[in-house]
Amino acid sequence: MTRNILFAAVLSVPLLATACATTPAVRGGATGAAVGAAGGAVIGNNVGSGNTAAGAAIGAVGGAVVGAAIACQQQGGCSHNPNNPRHSQLYYDQHNNRYWYEDRQTGNTYWQNGEPRTRAPRR
Repeated sequence: MTRNILFAAVLSVPLLATACATTPAVRGGATGAAVGAAGGAVIGNNVGSGNTAAGAAIGAVGGAVVGAAIACQQQGGCSHNPNNPRHSQLYYDQHNNRYWYEDRQTGNTYWQNGEPRTRAPRR
């Protein structure tokens, strides 16, 4: 019984973080953590000493790293990089007092730190 409660608690944290995420990297990291925790718990329970909690913790950390890296790669990087051919030059938004750039592949715009600004209409 205690194992099931612990397992549910470990899985709920990344899922709640996914709901509140603002950037693709954070959403990818939280999703990766949830998937990694589930996979790690199953592997930890079935292999070795049967420690579900340790497997879930290890899987969550690994999944978060991989999920964030994949999300950053999909959007062309997590922040503006002038050497990235997908990123336009930086433009200044006077209303918001912030710099932004366009992802030339998708047409989406992002703030300089990688947070989404606008989405291009689907073609």
